Amino acid sequence: MIKKVGVIGAGQMGSGIAHVLSLAGYDVTLKDVSEEQLAKSKKAIQKNMDRQVQREKITAEDRDTAIKRISYTTDYADFKTSDLVIEAATENEAIKTAILKELVPNLSADAIVATNTSSISVTKLASATDRPEKFMGMHFMNPVPVMELIELIRGIATNDETFHAIRDLSEGIGKTVSVAEDFPAFIVNRILVPMINEAVYTLYEGVGTVEEIDRALRLGANHRMGPLELADFIGLDVCLSIMQVLNEGLADTKYRPCPLLVKYVEAGWLGRKTKRGFYDYSGETPVPTR
Repeated sequence: MIKKVGVIGAGQMGSGIAHVLSLAGYDVTLKDVSEEQLAKSKKAIQKNMDRQVQREKITAEDRDTAIKRISYTTDYADFKTSDLVIEAATENEAIKTAILKELVPNLSADAIVATNTSSISVTKLASATDRPEKFMGMHFMNPVPVMELIELIRGIATNDETFHAIRDLSEGIGKTVSVAEDFPAFIVNRILVPMINEAVYTLYEGVGTVEEIDRALRLGANHRMGPLELADFIGLDVCLSIMQVLNEGLADTKYRPCPLLVKYVEAGWLGRKTKRGFYDYSGETPVPTR
């Protein structure tokens, strides 16, 4: 039975995962290489839970109890008593593989490992561990406390016991599950990110401006955010990484990343997190950069 959960990576995704797990009654150990990032994560979790209290989604007592359930560390050794560890580092295969190799010696024999990858082969990541049968994909959506879905992906070796344990946990924390096969980018990003890439091509080819493209999809397709606004929210580096996984994994030219997307990433214009992407976020109101 899963009671203690470790989370690796205290960025937006890892912090959100720790947030929802602690509210659901799990003891959570959140790890990052940076003490500074852990401090930022602690503040962000407090702020987001305060917002939930103000909106009467949770009580102040729920918040206070949940916050006490989260511990912060820079040491893999603190995962020795974890029943499940979720890797939520940046969407880079080499980084994730290195993390998994370092993690495994610090786990109990029965511990399950999950990855929050949004596009990389679960089977391939599992091969970096000593327990591919106890490894699977657990793709949370961003922002984790708000979004209802978790995509579950079995690797080729994932056993039924592991799958059912993770499915039960996912539903127990109030999420809805979609099960995807282990193909590049799974379900959500195989559909979503090529749409974003096509929106970037539409901008690149001068069919419309940033504002016109986003307005057209918000009002014409009833999307909550325009595709370029959404790309900035996700991170242009993440979008490019997913397109590269699709392009390499499926060998179809329709998944070729738009040169303009590549150029923005090369410039370090990664969206909201760098204050500049398809919009400039340095002022009070986002301003299109093209």
